[in-house]
Amino acid sequence: MRISDVLKAKASQEVVTIAPEAGVRDLLATLGEHNIGACIVSFDGGATVAGIVSERDVVRHLHSDGTVINNTVGAIMTETVETCAPDDQLDDVMQTMTDHRIRHLPVCQDGRLVGVVSIGDVVKHKIGQLQFERDQLDHYVNQS
Repeated sequence: MRISDVLKAKASQEVVTIAPEAGVRDLLATLGEHNIGACIVSFDGGATVAGIVSERDVVRHLHSDGTVINNTVGAIMTETVETCAPDDQLDDVMQTMTDHRIRHLPVCQDGRLVGVVSIGDVVKHKIGQLQFERDQLDHYVNQS
């Protein structure tokens, strides 16, 4: 199973991005409006990845600096971003997410942002795959 299969199965192919100079208040509004937990930070309107910013980033900065709400996205974003490619195997991406303790992974092809997968997308796809295999085994065992 490849990440391209996960992307195709998503209800929406939209990738929500935000500029690094946007305010944290704008970030929170965007996260709420789209019901998402992270935004890809991009200098060029979503073509490439400059960073990623999540609810966790806001909370971590809020704990140490109560004025985080007045900062820019660029001040709190994670700049070193793990990515994957559409041809990557689902199990490899699951391992990356586990190893790095991340819940959102931008999908890039030839340096261009083409999608994003969340841990929820990956788990949903994996459960569907396991249910299909279980049904096939059940059918095989119960053949008359």
